[in-house]
Amino acid sequence: MARAKDILDNLDERSIDRIIEMGWEDRTPFDAIEAQFGVTESQVIKIMRNQMKESSFRMWRARVQGRSTKHVAQRDPEMDRFRCSRQRHISNNKVSKR
Repeated sequence: MARAKDILDNLDERSIDRIIEMGWEDRTPFDAIEAQFGVTESQVIKIMRNQMKESSFRMWRARVQGRSTKHVAQRDPEMDRFRCSRQRHISNNKVSKR
C-alpha cells in the first residue's frame, strides 16, 4: 500500500486541491476521483488525513463513512451526475463570480 507522501510526490498542488475538493463533495463518488486522477479511495483518505487538520479530517470521515453517494455501487441509479445542478462552476477551488 502506498504511503501518503509517495502519493503526494506524484501529484501537483492543483491536482491535490481538486482531489480534496472532490472528496468533500457529497455527490462525487470515489470512483470518479479514481477515474480522473488514478487515486483509490484509500489513497484519497490518506491524502485527506495528510493535508487536513485532524479535527477537519475526523469530521469528514464521520460524514463520508457509509454515505451511499460516495460509492457508485450504493448510489441510486437515477443519480447520474457528480455535482448538484445548482452548484456554480468551480475553477481552481474558487467559486466563479460570473
